[in-house]
This record gives sequence, C-alpha cells and structure tokens, in this order.
Amino acid sequence: MTAVGDVRRRRIDELAARAGQVPEGEGGVSLTKSAFRRLRRNPVAITGAVIVVVFLVVAAFAPLLAPRDPLAQTLLGEIRPGFIPGAQEGFPLGADELGRDLLSRLIVGSRQSLLIGVVSTLLGVVVGMALGVLAGAFGGWVDTVVMRFIDIILSIPSLLMAISISVLLGQNQWSLVIAIAVTQVPVFARLLRGSMLAQRGSDYVLASQALGIKRSRIVFGHVLPNSLSPLIVQATLSLATAIIEAAALSFLGLGDPDLARPEWGAMLSNAQDFLSVRPELAIYPALCIIVVALGFTLLGESLREALDPKFRR
Repeated sequence: MTAVGDVRRRRIDELAARAGQVPEGEGGVSLTKSAFRRLRRNPVAITGAVIVVVFLVVAAFAPLLAPRDPLAQTLLGEIRPGFIPGAQEGFPLGADELGRDLLSRLIVGSRQSLLIGVVSTLLGVVVGMALGVLAGAFGGWVDTVVMRFIDIILSIPSLLMAISISVLLGQNQWSLVIAIAVTQVPVFARLLRGSMLAQRGSDYVLASQALGIKRSRIVFGHVLPNSLSPLIVQATLSLATAIIEAAALSFLGLGDPDLARPEWGAMLSNAQDFLSVRPELAIYPALCIIVVALGFTLLGESLREALDPKFRR
C-alpha cells in the first residue's frame, strides 16, 4: 500500500508540475523558460529591461556616479533674483535654487525612489498574499470576510487613502512606504485569490483531495506555486505605480522631511516657485519619473503577455 501511495503522490506532483508548463507548440518546455524566450525576442521587453537595469545601477552606485556633493551649495553666489545658473563647465544640468548641482541631486534622488518603490511593493505583496491565501485556500465565510474587507479598501481612492495614512502617521519616510503599501494590498489579494480559485479545480488538486492529503500541503506545495505568475507581473507594474505615488506625496509635502536625502517628487515641489526663471528644475525630475515608470510598465506588460496563455502561439 505504501508503494501504491508513493506512486500516486508522484503522479500528483507530475500533474502539478504540468500545470506550470506550456502545452502544445513549445515541446514541453517549462512556462518560465518559454516566457524568457519570448521576452528575448520582444523589443518592448528589451527596452523596458534596459531602462530598469540602468535605473537600478544608477540607484545602487549613486554616491560613486554623482559628480559632486548633492548638498554642497557651490553656485549659491551666482544666484540672483530672476536668475539661476544653467548648464556650464562642471555642471552639465546647471544648479538648483540653492546653487546645488542638479545632476548630482537627480542621481542621488534615484535611491530614494527605488527604496520607497521596492519596499512598499514588497510589503504590499506580503500582506496581499497572506489575505489572498486565506481567501483562496479556505473559501466559505473566510473568503467572504476577507473579500469584503478588500472591497472596503478598494472603495477609497488610492491617492486619497495614501494621503490620509501619511498625515496620520506623520511626515517621514516609513509613513510614505506604509501608505503606498496599503493601497497595493487589495490588488495582490484579489489577484492571488482569483488565481488560486482557478487552480482549485485542477486535476492534481482533485487527485490530492481524493488521496486525503492535507490541505496545507496541497495549498502551499502545489496551488500557491502555480498561482504566483500573475503576482510577479503585477509586482513589476506596481513598482511603477509606487514610484509615481511616492513622487506625488512628496510633491504635496508629505514625503521625507530630511533635506539630506534628495527625492524627485520633493525636487518637483521645490521647483514650483522658479518655473518662470528656470523650468528645467521641474522638467528634469519629471522626466526621470516618467522614464523609470515607463520602463517598469513596459517590462511588466511584456511579462504579462509572455506568461498569459492567450498570447502564446
């Protein structure tokens, strides 16, 4: 009987593994390898990946890449009413309203955008996954309670909720992270729950239940791993949203108050009073936000198309 049980369990493992494989036309190649092959041939994915990689490298090595101290007011003596120094030797993008090197501040500011975006997205993924697993694995009244809670959060506009949380928690970097993470929790929870519900009707799940295998093993050993692909795609897209929301909150004065840490949204906010004198103070940070958000969006959409069975040929 033990040998028969082992054979059946191996069969279940094979069915579960097959659920994560590409069927026809791909020669039984795993979903991950097949998606990677399509991404390599997709110019949109390559463009997004290049932008993301450049952003990550700049943020990781910002202190080394910045040509000057972002806090040094080197050109303060040249600033006059109605005049802020533009591009000149040693200052490729000119100076800001306090005579600080604008290029160095943009480079160092990328670290704050990356930190806030990644940490808030990870926090949203973890909490959203916990709620999604509860709803998708147990169903019944647990599913109802969790999803009604998610619906309540979704009924509040995300930016309004982020502003409210930032005000309640105080003006600091971590309140910004928590505020953005809370707005992303419902997205991941609903996505994982729907993916797990779709997997619950699979052959390997029904076979496991017929053999009397524990629910925890079925959920965490097979259903959850086969339900993670949509979450990976959404996390990539949510990074773009998190960076934009962080910039928006900083623009509204709810970001990190520490002036020793430049941030693109705060730079946009500070440039409002000098748009008529030197509009580049707002244009350059805005371009950085747009390009980085575009890179994550292009990469995320390409991942979605590569992993979605409807786009396979």
